[in-house]
Amino acid sequence: MLAAVSLLCLLIGLLYLALQIRTIFSDQLKQDYAGLVLDAVQRAEGARAVVGVWQQAPGESRRTAQGVRLARAELTQRLDSLAALVNASPVPAPRMPPAALAPDAPLNGIDAWLATASAYWRAQHDVDSADVRLRIAHVANLLIALAALLFCLLLAALGLYAKRNRQLVGQSQEFEQAALHDPMTGLPNRRKLFATLEDAAENWHEIARRNDPAASPPNKIAVLYVDLDGFKQINDSLGHRVGDEFLIAVSRRFRVSVRKGDVVARIGGDEFAVLVREFSKAAELGEIAQRLIACVIETDTQMGIGSVSASVGIASFPDLVDDYQRLVAAADEAMYHVKRSGKNSFAFAVPPE
Repeated sequence: MLAAVSLLCLLIGLLYLALQIRTIFSDQLKQDYAGLVLDAVQRAEGARAVVGVWQQAPGESRRTAQGVRLARAELTQRLDSLAALVNASPVPAPRMPPAALAPDAPLNGIDAWLATASAYWRAQHDVDSADVRLRIAHVANLLIALAALLFCLLLAALGLYAKRNRQLVGQSQEFEQAALHDPMTGLPNRRKLFATLEDAAENWHEIARRNDPAASPPNKIAVLYVDLDGFKQINDSLGHRVGDEFLIAVSRRFRVSVRKGDVVARIGGDEFAVLVREFSKAAELGEIAQRLIACVIETDTQMGIGSVSASVGIASFPDLVDDYQRLVAAADEAMYHVKRSGKNSFAFAVPPE
């Protein structure tokens, strides 16, 4: 609404500015026209002065008479030019009486009319000049106001753009959050897990390329695949709402139990995975697996179910699995080996022969 009002004010200001500029040109033309008339009056007054000089010449010689006649002819010509300008005036102005244009017109009448015309057109010239200066001042002030308004509009547009950009960034983050995270538990999903695994593997390869061959190799990467034993019984006997509550509760415990740099993801259903970005000994992975199993048992005990445990499969790169893209599948196979062997435990993937 503010932007619309500002734009309307800008359009009105531009229209007013155009009208003022047009009026300035009109007043300037009037001022120039008054200047032309004043020049014509001055030339006529000069011709009238020449006539007076010849009339005051001593004697009645033929030369004096000839000078008076030529001076009167010049005065008549100047008066004709002046009359043409005055009669063509774009604004109402005193007209020259026809009697003043006669060759033998009284000089005192011509003097009176020239004095009247000079006073009128000088006043008109001054009025037009004052109007031009005043309108130019108005235009300058209006330009300053329009510049300020444009600046405000620009700031408003930048503000709206920044606000919209923040909204788009927020929506993008929301979409990314929805695309890469499980909506119920808030954990990263399978897609996010594989993307993080790829980043960790690229970082491992980069460190391996930079290291001295004689130095210690970079830390290894591992994936722990977790499947909940007996979870189906919760949904069948207690309902999916209780099953969802169990998954949410165990997810919270998983996040607390792992290290800060590790990633817990929900693969789907009652299956989870933990990406260990770096470790040095297999015992570390065993400890993590035991904590994950403990999280499931603690959740089961707290909710009073008494039938849920966890089977964990562990695969590491590059010692057990030489291709990081097979880490999740190898950990999944190790997890199924645990299930076939009695559940509620963990096992490492078997290296390929």
